[in-house]
Amino acid sequence: MRGIVLAGGSGSRLHPVTRAISKQLLPVYDKPMIYYPISVLMLAGIREILVISTPVDLPAFRRLLGDGSDVGVSFTYAEQAAPNGLAEAFLIGADHVGDDTAALVLGDNIFHGQGFRTVLAEQVTRLEREKGCVLFGYPVRDPGRYGVGEADETGRLLSVEEKPAQPKSNRAITGLYFYDNDVLDIARGLTPSARGELEITDVNQAYVARGDARLVDLGRGFAWLDTGTHESLIEASQYVQVLEHRQGVRFACLEEIALRQGWITADAAYALGERQASSGYGEYVMDVARRAGARGQAG
Repeated sequence: MRGIVLAGGSGSRLHPVTRAISKQLLPVYDKPMIYYPISVLMLAGIREILVISTPVDLPAFRRLLGDGSDVGVSFTYAEQAAPNGLAEAFLIGADHVGDDTAALVLGDNIFHGQGFRTVLAEQVTRLEREKGCVLFGYPVRDPGRYGVGEADETGRLLSVEEKPAQPKSNRAITGLYFYDNDVLDIARGLTPSARGELEITDVNQAYVARGDARLVDLGRGFAWLDTGTHESLIEASQYVQVLEHRQGVRFACLEEIALRQGWITADAAYALGERQASSGYGEYVMDVARRAGARGQAG
């Protein structure tokens, strides 16, 4: 499976902050926002990742992430010249996806939950075995503000509606999407909506019409946070801070995920931590690497 992080847009709801910097480069507590969606793809075992952003912001993402080899992945980059809709990611990223399955994650979405890595791996394996798409639903109090998915008892999606006046469920469709390779042709066949965008809901509707769409429920024990407003950005930072301080771990730590996945060695992870040793984040990476190295020697 190939991964795409869509980190474009103007971030207008966060003006004036985002007049000078991409929203996805803003900090969510101790890490740039884009670390969180990238961590989701890495947890799913995805190592080929395309970052899509504006021509102005792409150089900053390159400086931050490099080519990805430090953490055992490959980052490539592509421009979205204007905010023409989420589904345009599959036109821009067609060569990147090639003949493979695809995962799209929005650059301002944060996911966290026990066993999330297992959930993701199961869906990647299933999608590579079967055709269709997998969407991830999350229960919300006000579903009329979101795209909403209605599923039967087996998880098959029956309908997807964008901001419905009378929602058929309380499951919001999150900003994480898994698709078979047909998504490329579906995206090419889309017509821009009334607001002039290629809508991801139209892609999902195509799969629903075929009977090939599934909804995975991220319910109790999971958190899904959208960081598109000043208030939600602060809330996300507070959520991360509280969890990390109480548990003594840092989530969305790319170096740690790469180490746990076996993509880099403990020595390589330690060296990455040393580069950032003056920060708490760097100290954490070094400590994780030390413990992993000690376990390896004990084994």
